[in-house]
Amino acid sequence: MLKDMWSVFTDRTDFFLELLLEHLEISLVSILTAILLGGFAGILISEFQKAAKPTLGVINFLYTIPSISMLGFLIPFSGVGNATAIIALTVYALLPMVRNTYTGITNVDSAVLEAAKGMGSTKAQILFKIKLPLAMPVIMSGIRNMVTMTIALAGIASFIGAGGLGVAIYRGITTNNAAMTMVGSLLIALLALVMDFVLGFIEKRMSRHSVKHKKINKIMAVIAAVLCFCIAGGILVNTRRKDTIHIATKPMTEQYVLGEMLDILIEQDTDLNVELTQGVGGGTSNIQPAMESGEFDMYPEYTGTGWNMVLKHGGLYTEDLFGELENEYRERFNMNWVGMYGFNNTYGLVVRREIAEQYNLKTYSDLKSAAGNLTFGAEYDFFEREDGYDALCETYGLNFGKTMDLDIGLKYQAINQEKIDVMVIFTTDGQLSASDVVVLEDDKHFYPSYICGNVIRAEVLEKYPELEAVFEKLNGLITDSDMAAMNYSVETENKEPRDAAEDFLRGHNLLQ
Repeated sequence: MLKDMWSVFTDRTDFFLELLLEHLEISLVSILTAILLGGFAGILISEFQKAAKPTLGVINFLYTIPSISMLGFLIPFSGVGNATAIIALTVYALLPMVRNTYTGITNVDSAVLEAAKGMGSTKAQILFKIKLPLAMPVIMSGIRNMVTMTIALAGIASFIGAGGLGVAIYRGITTNNAAMTMVGSLLIALLALVMDFVLGFIEKRMSRHSVKHKKINKIMAVIAAVLCFCIAGGILVNTRRKDTIHIATKPMTEQYVLGEMLDILIEQDTDLNVELTQGVGGGTSNIQPAMESGEFDMYPEYTGTGWNMVLKHGGLYTEDLFGELENEYRERFNMNWVGMYGFNNTYGLVVRREIAEQYNLKTYSDLKSAAGNLTFGAEYDFFEREDGYDALCETYGLNFGKTMDLDIGLKYQAINQEKIDVMVIFTTDGQLSASDVVVLEDDKHFYPSYICGNVIRAEVLEKYPELEAVFEKLNGLITDSDMAAMNYSVETENKEPRDAAEDFLRGHNLLQ
């Protein structure tokens, strides 16, 4: 494993360093914001004691909200991406900052404060000359804890399309690349340790009070502040370039490949730049709102998903309805379906081979008599989809003994380790051929068609008509077996999604 980790890091050093910088930027903005807001709140409630209990109660309550829930709550207000991640991280960082500031100030020796008052010091002088300096060790302890926690928690930012080392972790899980996941995790731990060491050094310097040390400390503080705000400010002033196409993908191997394919062809065949946000957590449920708000310009989508999940239509989708699907997207969202790749990545059900043999399972209907003894596993959104778990069980009369929510990148590990017995798969899954499972027949034709294409905002297509030629090249380009082969090369042979995309395009003479 160590050899694989070193190989992944050396081969993709630029990728990891870019993510490291993004992680540092997101973390620093959150930390600096929390220090300012939390420090102010801590000082305020220490001066007005009646406000202390309700303030700390509210912050404690926010701290108990799971991070995934916090992100989900914020997305409708601030969208996907860095802004939402920074808001969430700031909220979690507030508690140690407010609490330690308040504790440090209120624990200052009352005799010292009385002496200061007796000497005629004003409230401001007492606060800034006595309380804060004496409380600083406690405050610094809170800052150190908060920094370590924020850097570690920032890994979840990738779930909503933000940057940082969480991208490597999540992509590694999704593509079955344990080495990438481990490298991303290790870099987060190292970054947290380095920041803790730096803050420890600062804390030690602050304890020295000679004239010489104070002068040096002030110079170092100014330099550090400038550096922090320059780095943190980079994420805030990172405005979009005029001619950049912003593409999002879902957290699936084939979507990583398709995203890279779009990136390669658009930048090769046009003068446009591409900004690719890979693996947005929640898939359609988070990407579609971001498309509507203009945060993303296009993304690969599936016709059945668009019909059932976006347009909220019930019933079985077939490609005979594609014209109606297109019209409704144009009328409701001002979006077009373009570059229809050709492959159909529909759902399927598989069972472990030994289970199939034990209960003689060949079709979905055969599951009815055995379901009570089996554990069913699927990715999170399958249990909430219109065409998901409830509809499947109702159609086939299924009542499984247990269910298990799984990340899409962990399903095959779960069934291979016998944690689940039945699971939903995609028909183009790369790991399907390498797993000891039996694909059941959808004998009542429950699953709709899921032809893959690209959804793009109409205004983007009107502004950049040169994109039409790119999408024309993609029409009917990829078969089911082509996509399965590319997925397999990434998930099992550890090929990079971009390399898989380049090899396929080169094989079809589409690279210059």
